[in-house]
Amino acid sequence: MTERRGRVALNVAGVLVFLFSVFPVFWMVMTAFKTDEDINADTPLPVPLHWTLEHFRAVIDGQGLEYGIAHFFLNSALVGLVTVLVAALISLLAAYAVARGRFRGRTGFLVMLIVVQMVPLEALMLPLMLNAQRLQLLNHLAGVIVVYIASSLGFAILMLRNFVAAIPVELEEAAALDGASGRTVFWRITFPLVAPGLVATSIFAFVNAWNEFAIAFAFLKDQEKYLLPLTLSYHFGRTQVEWGSIMAASTLFTIPVMIFFLVVQRRMASGLVAGAVKG
Repeated sequence: MTERRGRVALNVAGVLVFLFSVFPVFWMVMTAFKTDEDINADTPLPVPLHWTLEHFRAVIDGQGLEYGIAHFFLNSALVGLVTVLVAALISLLAAYAVARGRFRGRTGFLVMLIVVQMVPLEALMLPLMLNAQRLQLLNHLAGVIVVYIASSLGFAILMLRNFVAAIPVELEEAAALDGASGRTVFWRITFPLVAPGLVATSIFAFVNAWNEFAIAFAFLKDQEKYLLPLTLSYHFGRTQVEWGSIMAASTLFTIPVMIFFLVVQRRMASGLVAGAVKG
């Protein structure tokens, strides 16, 4: 009986946490379909009294902007995909070196990665901008991509290191005894086993690049190069805030991330669990 009550309590707690987490998203989506009168009502209701798609039309047409949402979507998709591919490759090679290699400064390197994760990216804004200006990367998508890749590497390397360490070294040694080269061992033996962890870290890098605002706002000046989060600022007027358009834009921006999660959710779950097998 006590065990059953414990399970019921855990289930109730899980449902409450789920509702608490989902409610802001539900309110965002419902607000996107509300009319301005419903949004500005003295007592806002969770569900619209009068449904409308006007806010979605304004966002898709790029009201107040020189381009439609498709243009900014392509910019964000390009930045996100390049960030994921480059960060995944670099972090995989670095994680393999840290997990398998025994070199001087290895422990210090791992400690440095942990310390770097504690520093907010916004605290590094000034030196990042000065370096980007020196390299002529300001107002270029390449500059934003470089910063996003760098900000994702610490977490990705630490996480992938656990995946590589969990792979028995005997598998690689057996393949080497059969005549496989080091490159063949890495790509035919190690890489498939690390793939779930690579998916999990890639999700982190993609979401970070997709949602980040401060760096993009500081680096990009031309509207042609704007990313999706920057377009939200155009719905904040001097006299009023267009909450309907903001919620509609936020809803549209969330859809690609949700689709990405649904596609890779199984590998992501197995990857997150597998990474904790051995450290």
